[in-house]
Amino acid sequence: MRLEPSKRIDPKGLKVWQITGGMVSLIPILLLSGLFVVHVIVRPLSLWILAVGCVLALLFVILQTWLLPKLRWKKWRYEVTEHEIELKHGVIIVKRTLIPMVRVQHVDTRQGPLLRAYRLSSVTISTAATTHEIPALSNEIADELRNRISILARVAEDDV
Repeated sequence: MRLEPSKRIDPKGLKVWQITGGMVSLIPILLLSGLFVVHVIVRPLSLWILAVGCVLALLFVILQTWLLPKLRWKKWRYEVTEHEIELKHGVIIVKRTLIPMVRVQHVDTRQGPLLRAYRLSSVTISTAATTHEIPALSNEIADELRNRISILARVAEDDV
């Protein structure tokens, strides 16, 4: 059996995912606020409907901002070797992907506003069929990894 990939993503990635989860959590909070507006202005709703709405919104917020980002960060692993890139991620369904270097067509780094604020980047690896991403690496590691994969992919292509 193959060993698990050893490299982890940057710990600041956890904070970015928590902030993103907080932004996503605004949706059920707004829906719950709408329920309370209906309750106060339009017509009174049953208290159990409001209580269930509050509990569901609270559970969603806890999942999105605390539990899922932590689990996702703990599970994310990657490894780049001379012949392949191995990715392992997933909370409920764990996905392990092997990308042969000879299949790599190009590799990029990208960052949105949140990643930029935390000095993080994601590395995207494109093959003919799909695109894979290693999220939330420090800018230095992402640049180094992009360059290394690019060189290894060229060498692998030359060997074929």
